[in-house]
Amino acid sequence: MREAVARWLFEVGTMEDADPVGNIEVIDRASGSGAAGAREGDEPVVGDQILNIPNTITLIRISVVPLMLLMPLMMSPFGSKVMAWGFLLAVLTDVLDGYIARSWKMVTRLGKLLDPLADKLLVTTALIMMLAVGRLSEWQAGMVVIIVARELAVTGLRSIASADGHVVAASGLGKFKTLAQNSAVVALLFHYPTFGLPAREIGLTLLALASALTLWSGWVYFSSYFGWRKRLANG
Repeated sequence: MREAVARWLFEVGTMEDADPVGNIEVIDRASGSGAAGAREGDEPVVGDQILNIPNTITLIRISVVPLMLLMPLMMSPFGSKVMAWGFLLAVLTDVLDGYIARSWKMVTRLGKLLDPLADKLLVTTALIMMLAVGRLSEWQAGMVVIIVARELAVTGLRSIASADGHVVAASGLGKFKTLAQNSAVVALLFHYPTFGLPAREIGLTLLALASALTLWSGWVYFSSYFGWRKRLANG
Protein backbone atom coordinates (compact mmCIF):
# COMPACT_ATOMS: atom_id res chain seq x y z
CA MET A 1 0.00 0.00 0.00
CA ARG A 2 2.78 2.41 0.92
CA GLU A 3 4.59 1.67 -2.35
CA ALA A 4 1.42 2.44 -4.32
CA VAL A 5 0.94 5.76 -2.49
CA ALA A 6 4.60 6.70 -3.03
CA ARG A 7 4.35 5.94 -6.75
CA TRP A 8 1.17 8.03 -7.02
CA LEU A 9 2.83 10.99 -5.29
CA PHE A 10 5.85 10.72 -7.61
CA GLU A 11 3.64 10.71 -10.68
CA VAL A 12 1.71 13.78 -9.46
CA GLY A 13 4.97 15.65 -8.82
CA THR A 14 6.21 14.74 -12.29
CA MET A 15 2.99 15.98 -13.90
CA GLU A 16 3.31 19.33 -12.14
CA ASP A 17 6.71 19.91 -13.74
CA ALA A 18 5.68 18.71 -17.19
CA ASP A 19 4.61 20.87 -20.10
CA PRO A 20 0.89 21.35 -20.70
CA VAL A 21 -0.76 18.90 -23.10
CA GLY A 22 0.06 19.71 -26.71
CA ASN A 23 3.19 21.71 -25.89
CA ILE A 24 6.70 20.64 -26.81
CA GLU A 25 10.11 21.71 -25.60
CA VAL A 26 12.19 23.83 -27.92
CA ILE A 27 15.41 21.89 -28.45
CA ASP A 28 18.41 23.23 -30.38
CA ARG A 29 18.58 21.33 -33.68
CA ALA A 30 22.34 21.26 -33.45
CA SER A 31 22.10 19.04 -30.37
CA GLY A 32 20.48 16.24 -32.38
CA SER A 33 18.10 15.31 -29.57
CA GLY A 34 14.40 15.59 -28.97
CA ALA A 35 12.31 16.61 -26.00
CA ALA A 36 12.48 13.19 -24.42
CA GLY A 37 16.25 13.19 -24.57
CA ALA A 38 16.34 16.57 -22.87
CA ARG A 39 14.18 15.31 -20.05
CA GLU A 40 16.35 12.26 -19.51
CA GLY A 41 19.48 14.43 -19.29
CA ASP A 42 18.11 16.86 -16.70
CA GLU A 43 19.92 16.81 -13.37
CA PRO A 44 17.82 16.36 -10.24
CA VAL A 45 17.23 19.66 -8.46
CA VAL A 46 17.60 19.22 -4.70
CA GLY A 47 16.20 22.54 -3.59
CA ASP A 48 17.27 26.11 -2.90
CA GLN A 49 20.46 25.57 -0.93
CA ILE A 50 22.89 28.44 -1.17
CA LEU A 51 26.27 27.48 0.20
CA ASN A 52 26.68 23.92 -0.95
CA ILE A 53 30.03 23.00 -2.52
CA PRO A 54 29.21 23.61 -6.22
CA ASN A 55 27.56 26.97 -5.53
CA THR A 56 30.51 28.05 -3.38
CA ILE A 57 32.91 27.20 -6.22
CA THR A 58 30.73 29.20 -8.61
CA LEU A 59 30.79 32.20 -6.26
CA ILE A 60 34.59 31.94 -6.12
CA ARG A 61 34.59 32.03 -9.93
CA ILE A 62 32.48 35.18 -9.88
CA SER A 63 34.99 36.73 -7.46
CA VAL A 64 37.54 36.71 -10.30
CA VAL A 65 35.47 39.37 -12.12
CA PRO A 66 36.85 42.24 -9.96
CA LEU A 67 40.35 41.06 -10.92
CA MET A 68 39.48 41.83 -14.54
CA LEU A 69 38.62 45.40 -13.50
CA LEU A 70 42.21 45.86 -12.37
CA MET A 71 43.48 45.38 -15.92
CA PRO A 72 44.64 49.02 -16.34
CA LEU A 73 47.04 48.39 -13.45
CA MET A 74 48.19 44.99 -14.76
CA MET A 75 49.54 45.82 -18.22
CA SER A 76 53.08 44.53 -17.65
CA PRO A 77 54.10 41.03 -18.78
CA PHE A 78 53.88 39.79 -15.18
CA GLY A 79 50.51 41.44 -14.61
CA SER A 80 49.19 40.01 -17.86
CA LYS A 81 50.20 36.52 -16.75
CA VAL A 82 48.40 37.01 -13.44
CA MET A 83 45.22 38.03 -15.28
CA ALA A 84 45.45 35.16 -17.76
CA TRP A 85 46.12 32.45 -15.19
CA GLY A 86 43.40 33.84 -12.91
CA PHE A 87 40.89 33.68 -15.77
CA LEU A 88 42.03 30.19 -16.78
CA LEU A 89 41.66 28.85 -13.23
CA ALA A 90 38.19 30.39 -13.03
CA VAL A 91 37.21 28.66 -16.28
CA LEU A 92 38.47 25.31 -14.97
CA THR A 93 36.32 25.66 -11.83
CA ASP A 94 33.32 25.71 -14.17
CA VAL A 95 34.09 22.10 -15.08
CA LEU A 96 34.68 21.21 -11.42
CA ASP A 97 31.48 22.62 -9.95
CA GLY A 98 29.38 21.07 -12.72
CA TYR A 99 30.94 17.66 -12.13
CA ILE A 100 30.43 17.85 -8.36
CA ALA A 101 26.84 19.07 -8.70
CA ARG A 102 25.86 16.20 -11.01
CA SER A 103 27.91 13.45 -9.36
CA TRP A 104 26.90 14.32 -5.80
CA LYS A 105 23.31 15.22 -6.75
CA MET A 106 23.74 18.77 -5.50
CA VAL A 107 22.13 20.63 -8.41
CA THR A 108 20.08 23.58 -7.16
CA ARG A 109 17.94 26.28 -8.73
CA LEU A 110 20.42 28.91 -7.53
CA GLY A 111 23.27 26.97 -9.10
CA LYS A 112 21.47 26.79 -12.44
CA LEU A 113 21.20 30.58 -12.31
CA LEU A 114 24.70 31.38 -11.06
CA ASP A 115 26.68 28.99 -13.29
CA PRO A 116 25.86 30.54 -16.70
CA LEU A 117 25.82 34.00 -15.14
CA ALA A 118 29.39 33.54 -13.89
CA ASP A 119 30.56 32.46 -17.35
CA LYS A 120 28.98 35.46 -19.04
CA LEU A 121 30.30 37.92 -16.44
CA LEU A 122 33.85 36.64 -16.80
CA VAL A 123 33.96 36.69 -20.60
CA THR A 124 32.15 39.99 -21.14
CA THR A 125 34.07 41.81 -18.39
CA ALA A 126 37.42 40.62 -19.75
CA LEU A 127 36.55 41.63 -23.33
CA ILE A 128 35.17 45.04 -22.34
CA MET A 129 38.23 45.80 -20.20
CA MET A 130 40.57 44.83 -23.05
CA LEU A 131 38.73 47.34 -25.20
CA ALA A 132 39.03 49.96 -22.48
CA VAL A 133 42.82 49.59 -22.17
CA GLY A 134 43.36 49.49 -25.94
CA ARG A 135 44.35 45.86 -26.32
CA LEU A 136 41.51 45.46 -28.81
CA SER A 137 41.23 47.97 -31.65
CA GLU A 138 38.12 49.76 -32.85
CA TRP A 139 37.37 47.29 -35.63
CA GLN A 140 37.88 44.39 -33.23
CA ALA A 141 35.25 45.99 -31.01
CA GLY A 142 32.67 44.65 -33.46
CA MET A 143 33.49 41.09 -32.40
CA VAL A 144 33.02 42.04 -28.76
CA VAL A 145 29.63 43.60 -29.55
CA ILE A 146 28.57 40.43 -31.39
CA ILE A 147 29.50 38.23 -28.42
CA VAL A 148 27.88 40.43 -25.76
CA ALA A 149 24.72 41.05 -27.81
CA ARG A 150 24.28 37.35 -28.57
CA GLU A 151 24.58 36.40 -24.89
CA LEU A 152 21.95 38.97 -23.94
CA ALA A 153 19.64 37.95 -26.78
CA VAL A 154 19.81 34.20 -26.07
CA THR A 155 19.32 34.82 -22.34
CA GLY A 156 16.19 36.82 -23.18
CA LEU A 157 14.99 34.10 -25.55
CA ARG A 158 15.39 31.46 -22.87
CA SER A 159 13.39 33.61 -20.45
CA ILE A 160 10.55 33.93 -22.97
CA ALA A 161 10.59 30.20 -23.70
CA SER A 162 10.67 29.39 -19.99
CA ALA A 163 7.65 31.62 -19.40
CA ASP A 164 5.81 29.48 -21.97
CA GLY A 165 6.89 26.33 -20.14
CA HIS A 166 9.43 25.35 -22.78
CA VAL A 167 13.15 24.65 -22.73
CA VAL A 168 15.73 25.93 -25.20
CA ALA A 169 18.41 23.32 -24.60
CA ALA A 170 22.13 23.90 -24.86
CA SER A 171 23.79 22.41 -27.91
CA GLY A 172 27.16 21.02 -28.86
CA LEU A 173 27.64 24.07 -31.07
CA GLY A 174 27.10 26.34 -28.08
CA LYS A 175 29.75 24.42 -26.15
CA PHE A 176 32.25 24.86 -28.97
CA LYS A 177 31.41 28.56 -28.94
CA THR A 178 32.13 28.75 -25.21
CA LEU A 179 35.43 26.90 -25.65
CA ALA A 180 36.49 29.27 -28.43
CA GLN A 181 35.53 32.33 -26.39
CA ASN A 182 37.40 31.21 -23.28
CA SER A 183 40.48 30.19 -25.26
CA ALA A 184 40.48 33.55 -27.06
CA VAL A 185 40.22 35.51 -23.82
CA VAL A 186 43.03 33.54 -22.16
CA ALA A 187 45.37 34.13 -25.13
CA LEU A 188 44.45 37.82 -25.32
CA LEU A 189 45.02 38.26 -21.59
CA PHE A 190 48.53 36.83 -21.90
CA HIS A 191 49.04 39.41 -24.69
CA TYR A 192 52.81 39.03 -24.79
CA PRO A 193 54.52 36.00 -26.39
CA THR A 194 53.98 33.04 -24.06
CA PHE A 195 55.64 29.62 -24.23
CA GLY A 196 57.26 30.80 -27.45
CA LEU A 197 53.87 31.46 -29.07
CA PRO A 198 52.38 34.79 -30.25
CA ALA A 199 49.57 34.95 -27.69
CA ARG A 200 47.88 38.09 -29.05
CA GLU A 201 47.73 36.87 -32.65
CA ILE A 202 46.40 33.49 -31.54
CA GLY A 203 43.83 35.23 -29.35
CA LEU A 204 42.58 37.43 -32.20
CA THR A 205 42.22 34.41 -34.49
CA LEU A 206 40.26 32.52 -31.83
CA LEU A 207 38.14 35.61 -31.15
CA ALA A 208 37.17 35.76 -34.83
CA LEU A 209 36.27 32.06 -34.69
CA ALA A 210 34.30 32.61 -31.50
CA SER A 211 32.38 35.48 -33.12
CA ALA A 212 31.40 33.28 -36.08
CA LEU A 213 30.30 30.45 -33.78
CA THR A 214 28.44 32.98 -31.64
CA LEU A 215 26.39 34.19 -34.61
CA TRP A 216 25.78 30.65 -35.86
CA SER A 217 24.67 29.23 -32.52
CA GLY A 218 22.49 32.28 -31.88
CA TRP A 219 20.76 31.78 -35.22
CA VAL A 220 20.17 28.11 -34.38
CA TYR A 221 18.53 28.99 -31.06
CA PHE A 222 16.24 31.62 -32.56
CA SER A 223 15.32 29.58 -35.64
CA SER A 224 14.46 26.62 -33.40
CA TYR A 225 12.21 28.68 -31.18
CA PHE A 226 10.41 30.65 -33.88
CA GLY A 227 10.16 27.54 -36.03
CA TRP A 228 8.31 25.88 -33.16
CA ARG A 229 6.04 28.93 -32.79
CA LYS A 230 5.22 28.80 -36.49
CA ARG A 231 4.40 25.09 -36.35
CA LEU A 232 2.22 25.69 -33.30
CA ALA A 233 0.33 28.47 -35.08
CA ASN A 234 -0.23 26.26 -38.11
CA GLY A 235 -1.64 23.52 -35.91
